[in-house]
Amino acid sequence: MAMYLIGDVQGCDTALDRLTQAIDFSPSRDTLYLLGDLVNRGPESAAVLRRLMGYGSAARCLLGNHDLHLLAVSYGVRKPGKRDTLAPLLEGDDAPALLHWLRHQKLALYEKVGNSGLLMVHAGVLPAWTAIKAVALAQEVEAALQAPDAHLFFQQMYGNGPDAWSDTLVGADRLRVIVNALTRLRYCTPEGVMEFKHSGGLEAAPAGLVPWFDAPARQTRGEVMAFGHWSTLGWLHRTDVWALDSGCVWGGCLSALRVAATPAGGLATELAQVKCPQSQEPGD
Repeated sequence: MAMYLIGDVQGCDTALDRLTQAIDFSPSRDTLYLLGDLVNRGPESAAVLRRLMGYGSAARCLLGNHDLHLLAVSYGVRKPGKRDTLAPLLEGDDAPALLHWLRHQKLALYEKVGNSGLLMVHAGVLPAWTAIKAVALAQEVEAALQAPDAHLFFQQMYGNGPDAWSDTLVGADRLRVIVNALTRLRYCTPEGVMEFKHSGGLEAAPAGLVPWFDAPARQTRGEVMAFGHWSTLGWLHRTDVWALDSGCVWGGCLSALRVAATPAGGLATELAQVKCPQSQEPGD
């Protein structure tokens, strides 16, 4: 039984098919952990969702900003963007089933592997959050997504403020901060004030900002963190930080990281990648 973490697919089902063949994935034996942005920008979003639905419990999926955008469009809260490729999915006969399945996916996943805790999100976490708190906060958003009045959540989801966490936050402001951290975050101040203008790699870090995973007081230090979202960062493999968005839709690669416990309780990893044709010009 193998565990694989997979970066942003973004509607590239042909690449996902090639990657699952490359790692010899079997739904009866292995588990895939998709780190969000399952759809959009690539040409095969509906096929991606059909494939992952078909894998059942062998595919555990996170929601990214593009997945939430699809749901907001489906509720009529947001208009499709110029570079969206969601129309074939939304117009398909099985759109209601696909969207229902998508609304029931997670925003954070936590697993124990050997002696290590592994926290998976699409984008990032704020410094004040422990892994347990991140999962609990994600569940608050998941409950709003699955509620009968989910359209009200999407009407209030968008916006850059508040830009920092406080335990006193309530209502739409609270959910918006959680969504922004888990699905949009790249840079923040050392104290955890979020910034959304800059999306470049580490060599282009703006003055006064740090990558969220380098915030000095980050409470998730000691856990292994895996995330996607940041294609300009690319494949990053530190001891406790794994970035897996390798720019599939922009002509990069689709990446899968096999994770297993060693006999001593540590972690062993093995990277597999498939090269992807460029579906769109680089951008966020």
